[in-house]
Amino acid sequence: MPKIAIPKTRQEKRQRRHLRVRNTLTGTAERPRLVVFRSLKHITAQLVDDTQGRTLFTVTSASVGEGKKTEKSAAVGKRVAERAKEAGITRVVFDRAGYKYHGRVKAVADGAREGGLEF
Repeated sequence: MPKIAIPKTRQEKRQRRHLRVRNTLTGTAERPRLVVFRSLKHITAQLVDDTQGRTLFTVTSASVGEGKKTEKSAAVGKRVAERAKEAGITRVVFDRAGYKYHGRVKAVADGAREGGLEF
């Protein structure tokens, strides 16, 4: 385990929050972890099975149509829910990855709920 230094940048602080959250959250085959990554242009959501250490699938806003970033984020959440249903998954654990739960991250969660996923 690397030595944890005092975080200086926003990115370092977010990564530290993410590690703190990951100590309590784990995804299983029955209830995988829905991880959100937010960049300046796009948003990515993926389902991860931590017991096997593999990513089930990934959906990005680049593969979704046109619109504002928040609208694309909601569409990503709906697409994740569709693909999860095809795989037989109905319940997930939401991992916001150290981001605040508002804006685009919240839009992904709301889109996934609308699509039928249960948190």
